[in-house]
Amino acid sequence: MYTLCKIAAVAVTAAIAVPAGSTLAEAAQYKAEYTVSTVLPAPFPWGIAADKWVALVKERTNGRINLKIYSNSQLVSGDQTKEFSAMRQGIIDMAVGSTINWSPQIKELNLFSLPFLLPDHAAMDRLTGGPVGEKLFNVLRKKGVEPLGWAENGFRQVTNSKHPIRTPDDLSGLKIRVVGSPLYNDIFTALGANPTQMSWADAKPALTTKAVDGQENPITVFKIAKIQTVGQTYMTRWNYVNDPLIFAVNNRVWKSFTPADQKILREAAVEAGKAGIAASREGDDLAAKEIQEQGVTITTLTAAERAAFVAKTRGVYAEWAKKIGPDLVKMAEKSVSQK
Repeated sequence: MYTLCKIAAVAVTAAIAVPAGSTLAEAAQYKAEYTVSTVLPAPFPWGIAADKWVALVKERTNGRINLKIYSNSQLVSGDQTKEFSAMRQGIIDMAVGSTINWSPQIKELNLFSLPFLLPDHAAMDRLTGGPVGEKLFNVLRKKGVEPLGWAENGFRQVTNSKHPIRTPDDLSGLKIRVVGSPLYNDIFTALGANPTQMSWADAKPALTTKAVDGQENPITVFKIAKIQTVGQTYMTRWNYVNDPLIFAVNNRVWKSFTPADQKILREAAVEAGKAGIAASREGDDLAAKEIQEQGVTITTLTAAERAAFVAKTRGVYAEWAKKIGPDLVKMAEKSVSQK
C-alpha cells in the first residue's frame, strides 16, 4: 500500500513539473542553463533588453528554463564578430546580437548600415516590423538560428578629440575607430577619414592612448561608457546608420523546446525588445543633455549639411546595395519612403 502511494505521489509531482503539451521525455532534454551572448550589459539599452528577456522567461516557465547572460562577448573571447558563427555551431545557445556584428556572416544585415538610408525611428520600425524584417528573419533561419524579436542599440553618432565635424572635410585625416564590418571602412574612407577596425573591448584603451582620434556609437553608449573621459569632447549627431539588435536561438536548441515553451520564449523576446528600444530612444536626448553639461560640444547638422555627407557616400551605398541584394534594398527603400 505504501509503495502504491509513493508511486502516485511521484506521478503527481511529475505532472505538476511538466508543462501542458509536454512529455517527461521532452522536459528531460532541457538544459539546466542556456547561454546567452551579448556585447553590452545593463545599464546599456542592449543589456536592459537581454536582462528583461531572461527574467520574463524564468517567470513564465516557473524557473524551468534558465538563461544566463555572458556580456562583453565573453563566449567568443571578446571578438563580437564571431558571435553569430558560434551560435550557429551550437557553441552559444542564444544571443541578443547586433546586426553589425553578424553582418560579416549574413550579408543582408548590412542593409541597416547603408549610409543615410534611415531618416528616423519611424522608418526603422517600418523595416523591422514589415516585409523587410520578415525576409531577414527567413534568411537567418536558413543560416541555422531562429530569430525571435528585435531590440535596438540606436542611431550612431561620430565623436572625436580634435574639432567639431560639420562637413566631410572636417573628417579628413582623422583616425576613427569603427566596428568590424568592411562597410564602415568604406564609409569613412569615402569621407576622407582613416578608419581602424577594432573590437569594443579595445576601443576605449585606444582612445585613451590617442591611438585613434575618434569613434562612432549611439549617444547612450557614449554616456554610459563615459567616453568623454578619454578626450572625446566633440560629437556630431548625424544619424548616419542604426544598429538594430536581434534575439535568436540556435536551431537545434530551439527545436528541443516544446511548442508551448517556444511561444513563451518568442513572446518574452518581443516584450523585452520593446523595453530595450524604449530605453535606447528615450535615453538619447537625456544622454545628450548630460554629456553637454560635462563639456562635450554637440553639433547637429542642418538638412543641407547632412546632404553633403549623403553625397559623399552615394558611391559606397550603390556598391554595397549590390552586395546586400538589389531587390532587398529596393524593398527597404520603398518601406522607408512610406508614411
